[in-house]
Amino acid sequence: MFDIGFSELVMIGLVSLLVIGPERLPKVARLAGFWIGKTRSMVASVKAEIKQELQAEEIRQIMKEQADLHEFHAAIAETAEAADSIKTSLSALPEEAPVDVKLPHEQK
Repeated sequence: MFDIGFSELVMIGLVSLLVIGPERLPKVARLAGFWIGKTRSMVASVKAEIKQELQAEEIRQIMKEQADLHEFHAAIAETAEAADSIKTSLSALPEEAPVDVKLPHEQK
């Protein structure tokens, strides 16, 4: 994240030693470490919550797709049943002589 080398850390330490003083520096360092740790844990917590929400959204999307697929299969089954009933009703009709149907453009 940050590109801080050893020389930068030494410089920060020297400046803080001069500004804060040798008596309060350990206390300030502990306090800074505490807040850095707290911030890291909070960022990790937010990342985990975001990841959990994204997974929940993906699961909702998959369930919606499955529901749509179920409706599609139901429509296919209904269409197949209708086709079978039409086929059954047509096969129950008596055999008649074929009717010669002429289209308007075939009439002369």
